Amino acid sequence: MQPVSFPDLRAVALLGAHCDDVAIGAGGSLLTLCARRPGLEVHALVLSGGGTARAAEEHAALTEFCAPARVTLTVLDLPDGRMPAHWDAVKDAVTALRGRVTPDLVFAPQPGDRHQDHRLLAEVVPTVFRDQPVLGYEILKWDGDLGRPSVYQPLTDEVAEAKADLLAKHYPSQHGRDWYTRDAFLGLARLRGVQQHTRYAEAFYVDKLALALGTGER
Repeated sequence: MQPVSFPDLRAVALLGAHCDDVAIGAGGSLLTLCARRPGLEVHALVLSGGGTARAAEEHAALTEFCAPARVTLTVLDLPDGRMPAHWDAVKDAVTALRGRVTPDLVFAPQPGDRHQDHRLLAEVVPTVFRDQPVLGYEILKWDGDLGRPSVYQPLTDEVAEAKADLLAKHYPSQHGRDWYTRDAFLGLARLRGVQQHTRYAEAFYVDKLALALGTGER
């Protein structure tokens, strides 16, 4: 399979309903991407956890996941598990981010996610970022909503292991969860790697993709 690249990538937007969503879903891709593009601008929005220790966890985590790129992070304080009741606030927050940045690529939850907060954000993002490719990341959890993704980012062994290590390092508040383990994260990465002929990978969902078949050299 011929990979698709983004040669002019200058800015990316990261959107998560909760602190750690982006790192779980796309941490390996961020480690890969940002290491190769030191001038990249990263603009992140997280809808919950503002004013708590989780916001500090998120800042430290994304700073390291995205190094050496410059990260601008906003963490709001919407109620965890109740975001559908705050639809206006979610839409306003995503719209405000769009007003601050025109990214070349967007990472957000995938629309088939069964967690109501993730699913709401996944539905709102493409209504605001209408001209940008949106990669819908998956979040390993007990709901059993892993599906059939269509886009894969290979991860080296070093990146896959670094992602698992950084998740453990930066989110101590999650250590009591039975699914939040190093072997679980590496297991999913191994499965996605099998599906695209590498050892490890992260997988994403894409609802719409614009082609440019008429461009390039003749």
